[in-house]
Amino acid sequence: MVSFASTIPSLVSLIPSPSSISNASRHPPQPGMICCKFGPELNNEDRFHRRDILQSVGAAVGMDLIARSSAFIEVANAADLIQRRQRSDFQSKIKLTLYDAIKANPDIIPSLLTLALNDAITYDKATKTGGPNGSIRFSSEISRPENKGLDAALNLLEESKKVIDSDSKGGPISYADLIQFAAQSAVKSTFIASAISKCGGNVEKGTLLYSAYGSNGQWGQFDRIFGRSDAQEPDPEGRVPQWDKASVQEMKDKFKAVGLGPRQLAVMSAFLGPDQAATETLLASDPEVLPWIQKYQRSRETVSRTDYEVDLITTVTKLSSLGQVINYEAYTYPPRKIDVTKLKL
Repeated sequence: MVSFASTIPSLVSLIPSPSSISNASRHPPQPGMICCKFGPELNNEDRFHRRDILQSVGAAVGMDLIARSSAFIEVANAADLIQRRQRSDFQSKIKLTLYDAIKANPDIIPSLLTLALNDAITYDKATKTGGPNGSIRFSSEISRPENKGLDAALNLLEESKKVIDSDSKGGPISYADLIQFAAQSAVKSTFIASAISKCGGNVEKGTLLYSAYGSNGQWGQFDRIFGRSDAQEPDPEGRVPQWDKASVQEMKDKFKAVGLGPRQLAVMSAFLGPDQAATETLLASDPEVLPWIQKYQRSRETVSRTDYEVDLITTVTKLSSLGQVINYEAYTYPPRKIDVTKLKL
């Protein structure tokens, strides 16, 4: 880094000292001498004002500070890029592990979706408690009536967590993150399965179809919500309906309580029970929900399924962040230092 403070001495040396001024007026010029006279008779344009010196010094110091701060910013940016890369790599491993687990157990998908919904929808706006905090892992919460049948999904995630944590350099994944990313993987699996079905069961063509027309690029905001903290106790009871026994009005009221409406209720139909068709039939009995059910059913018949998939991703993203303070440095770790003295060049 170049320091501009080094220019200060050269500027100061241009300032005449009081003794040199008085000496110049006291001693007449001698032969062979060049006399520079400083006095009041010099006009303002010829003078070197102290203000000019101070301005020059200030500019030099300011430029030096800018240079130093720029170097600090470059170091900070480099550290930020390293952390982003670490989190991205870890997230990729999580997704791969969950993909493999779901692929081997496709029947577990509806339970994974409901598990994520029930963990998130405990959020209470008034007290700012609950939400997707992993509290559903506690035995006293997973055993509640609204969570009946979700044990298998939680057990699958427990096994996946062991695999993920064994390869983590930045600490174990939180249950809060694990449950929501499992839901993401489950949703993606249904999207890809639909594309394969549209291609007559041809996996290669279906995968290409989803890559070309699917909504995979819409998950950016969801992926950034990475670093949820785990609750240390179960969430209060009575915050989650029994979806298979609740009326449409009760479902609407619950969704409204967390800032969602009939549109989001309709698009989340697959999360409300193992039989999406039966759930949608029930939801369609409500005049506020019916138009949205019809909209998404039509969308699922198209090649791209854009309306349905984008709205579902948007809703899942919102649910997965309710009341959460995200630690954007989670799962990062100090990079390994290289001893250059041991390098063989």
